[in-house]
Amino acid sequence: MNSKIRFFQSIHFKIALVFALLLLLTLEIVGAVFVRQLEHQNLNTFKAQQVVQTYIVNRLSDELAGTNTTKSDKQIRSTLSEITNTNNAQIRVIDNKGTIRGTNEVDNQGIVGQKTTDSDIKNSIYNNRDVVRTTYNSQNNSRYYTTITRIIRTQGNNSDLVGVIYMRASLDSVYQNINQITLIYVSATFVAIILGLVMAIIISRAITRPIDEMKKQTLRIARGDYSGHVHVYGNDELGQLASAVNNLSVRVEEAQESTESERRRLDSVMAHMTDGVIATDRRGNVTIINETASSFLDTDSDDAVGKSILDLLAIRQDYTLRELLEDPDDLVLDFSTKDHDLILQAYFSLIQRESGFISGIVCVLHDVTEQQKIDQDRKQFVSNVSHELRTPLTSVRSYIEALSEGAWKDPKVAPDFLKVTQEETDRMIRMINDLLTLSRMDSGTQKLDLEMVNLNELYNYVLDRFDMIIKQDDHPEKTYTIKREFTKRDLWVEIDTDRFTQVLDNLMNNAIKYSPDGGVITCRLLETHNNVILSVSDQGLGIPRADISRIFDRFYRVDKARSRAQGGTGLGLAISREVVQMLGGRIWVDSREGRGSTFYISLPYKPYEEEDLWDEDN
Repeated sequence: MNSKIRFFQSIHFKIALVFALLLLLTLEIVGAVFVRQLEHQNLNTFKAQQVVQTYIVNRLSDELAGTNTTKSDKQIRSTLSEITNTNNAQIRVIDNKGTIRGTNEVDNQGIVGQKTTDSDIKNSIYNNRDVVRTTYNSQNNSRYYTTITRIIRTQGNNSDLVGVIYMRASLDSVYQNINQITLIYVSATFVAIILGLVMAIIISRAITRPIDEMKKQTLRIARGDYSGHVHVYGNDELGQLASAVNNLSVRVEEAQESTESERRRLDSVMAHMTDGVIATDRRGNVTIINETASSFLDTDSDDAVGKSILDLLAIRQDYTLRELLEDPDDLVLDFSTKDHDLILQAYFSLIQRESGFISGIVCVLHDVTEQQKIDQDRKQFVSNVSHELRTPLTSVRSYIEALSEGAWKDPKVAPDFLKVTQEETDRMIRMINDLLTLSRMDSGTQKLDLEMVNLNELYNYVLDRFDMIIKQDDHPEKTYTIKREFTKRDLWVEIDTDRFTQVLDNLMNNAIKYSPDGGVITCRLLETHNNVILSVSDQGLGIPRADISRIFDRFYRVDKARSRAQGGTGLGLAISREVVQMLGGRIWVDSREGRGSTFYISLPYKPYEEEDLWDEDN
């Protein structure tokens, strides 16, 4: 913007150029009219000179009518020599049969007696009309004025064509005179334009000097420098303009400071907002978008600006811009994908002027993903707890009603009813204890009693207990085999023994429940670089792919009927996940339907030497 202006781009030159062009246009118009009139007058004078006198025409008429051709040709030649020829015109006399009878060309007398080949002469004879034309010869770059005049012989009442007079004169002398006068005029015009251009430049400099100073001041204002001042040369229009520029500089400085302060405040608010903000023009095209909104919508701010808000929020199929303007209601937008969940609450507000004209829309995006998830989990949790408690309570109520109606007197039925009632009550107690455990974990009141434990021995202890259970059961419902694949290295890990034992019990109980009769449960323990990995694999039906992501949710069961029949509460895996996460580890499952399941536990592990452990104890 502040680049140097060349002389040919300056207003000095433009004013001078306009003046010169006006002068040039005026002189050109005057010159064109003058040259045109000069040409017309010279041509008329020239043509007036190319006329054969009447007595010459009458004499040629008599001679062409004569019977003695030789004598007539001599007389024609003599007559042609008497014609005044100031322009060196070429004159020929042709009879009515097209034979050349005479010419004034001394060096071309050989054509006398020959037939003419000129088509204009033939047309004049045959059509009985005069011909006047101007021709141009491109070979010698010359113009010619040609006339063909009929020779009429009158006898009594009869008029006969006896021949024509062909006259051709060069126009070069006429145009040479015109060109010389034109050249003189052009030279004078050029000198006048140069003088006028110099005077215009001198005058334009005096006029544009205040304008140049005002230009420099406006450039300083554009750069943010308001310290300059324009000198006022007079009280004319330019002086008043200079005063206005000085006042403008002061006003712009004040407005700029105010605007910059407001802009910094707005940018700070927009940048630190946890909500996304989008502003549009009255056509719905985005004009402003903050970083939070760009992050929510996974787009770049430069790409979003200029894009329709309907396309940016992907609501074009459901809403129109007119609907948003007329009824700016709140919307819930689901942008969840396979990788992450995102639910946004969109609040729309109109940007209106004092006159009521709507100039745009402001959209505020609030992330309600966690809130929606909490609401959904709460509803699901309440529904699951109600359902899980209703089933055993209904069963207990039914058996108690049966007992109260006299079944307690039957020694065969009463013990079974009491046993079922006791089992259902124990099941509800276990469920409530599990819920209390999860509640303490969620609130952070659950404390862990951490100690260094040899994980190999703890894992073997738990598995030995399950081996003992199946050996002591005289009539097991199904048999199973526990297979151990442990590392030989002792792995010492800092855990809460009771809580981690509960996790292992849950995994083993699930493996036993879902393993077929005679199945093999494989338990592994291995060491990686910074972790120790435990796994429990069964040969059961496996878990469908759609259920794997929800297997650790509270009260979630893949086979609900079978789980309840075996006394499960649906909280074991949820408690296991909470315990492992509190220990800084991770739990996950790998399963294929029909091929069994493998549950993995990864705990942070730092290798210790046995001497280090003893030193710590001491």
